[in-house]
Amino acid sequence: MGFFLEALIGGLMTGMLYSLVALGFVLIFKASGVFNFAQGAMVLFAALAMARFSEWIPELLGFDSKLLANLLAFAGAMAVMIAVAWVIERFVLGKLVNQEGITLLMATLGITYFMDGFGQTIFGSDIYKIDIGLPKDPLFLLESVFQGGVLVNKEDLYAAVIAAALVIALTLFFQTTGTGRALRAVADDHQAAQSIGIPLSRVWVIVWSVAGFVALVAGVIWGSKLGVQFSLSVLALKALPVVILGGLTSVPGAIVGGLLLGMGEKLSEVFIGPMIGGGIEIWFGYVLVLFVLLVRPQGLFGEKIIDRV
Repeated sequence: MGFFLEALIGGLMTGMLYSLVALGFVLIFKASGVFNFAQGAMVLFAALAMARFSEWIPELLGFDSKLLANLLAFAGAMAVMIAVAWVIERFVLGKLVNQEGITLLMATLGITYFMDGFGQTIFGSDIYKIDIGLPKDPLFLLESVFQGGVLVNKEDLYAAVIAAALVIALTLFFQTTGTGRALRAVADDHQAAQSIGIPLSRVWVIVWSVAGFVALVAGVIWGSKLGVQFSLSVLALKALPVVILGGLTSVPGAIVGGLLLGMGEKLSEVFIGPMIGGGIEIWFGYVLVLFVLLVRPQGLFGEKIIDRV
C-alpha cells in the first residue's frame, strides 16, 4: 500500500505540472480561439532566459547573492516574455484577425520553430542549470502507518504547491475580473468584441503575456528538476493530451486532466510497465485521450458544440 501511495502522489505532482503547461494552451484558446502549438517552445524560451540571466546578471552587476540574482533573472525573463507577446500580436496575430483556425494554427507552428532557433542563437544550445533553492532531499510521510513510510520528493512537493497556487490564481482571474470576461468575449467573436469597444490588440497582448508567465513558471520548475535543454519543449508538449482530455476551453478541465494523466502515467508505468517492457508513459496519455474522444469529443469539461440549421 505504501508503494502504491508513493506512485500515486508522484503522479499527482507530475500531473500538476502538466496542468500548469496545459493552462497556457487553454488561456490562449479561450481568449483568441487559437490553438497555440508554440506553448512548448515558450516554456523552453522562458527557461533559457531565466537560466542565462541568472548567470549573466551577477557577472554584470558584480554581486554573489543567489536570491537577488534569481529575482532579477525572473523579472528579466518575464520582460522578455512580454516583449515576445507584443511581437506576436503586432506581426502575426494582428495580421490574421478572423482568419480560419488552420491558418492560425500554422502561424503558431511558425512561431514554434522561430522561437526554438532564436533561443538557440541568443542563449546557446548547452544544457543549463536553474537553481532556485528547491530542496532535493526526500521526505518520509506516514511512517507510523507504513513500514519505512511513504517517500516523497520535497522538490516535487514544492513544485506542485507553486503550480497549484498559480492555477487557482489564474482561475480566479478569468472568472472574477473584467479583463477575464473581456478575454472570453474576444474568444467568442472577434468582430463582436471589437464592436462593443474591447481593444483586440491589447487583449491579445495581455493573454499571451499571461501565457508567457505560465510558461516561465513551468520552465523554471522543469529546468530546476531536469536542467534546461532543448528537449524541454517536447516535454512540455506532453500537456497536449491534458488539454484535449479536459477540454480546450476549460480551466478546471486543464487541472483535472493534468492530475488524471499524471496519475495514470505513473501508476501504469509502475504496475503494468514491468509486464510489457515499460515505455507506457510515452503513449499512455494519447491512448487515454483517444478513448475519451470516442465518447466525448469536446473533452470531459469542454463546451458541447450544437450546430443549428
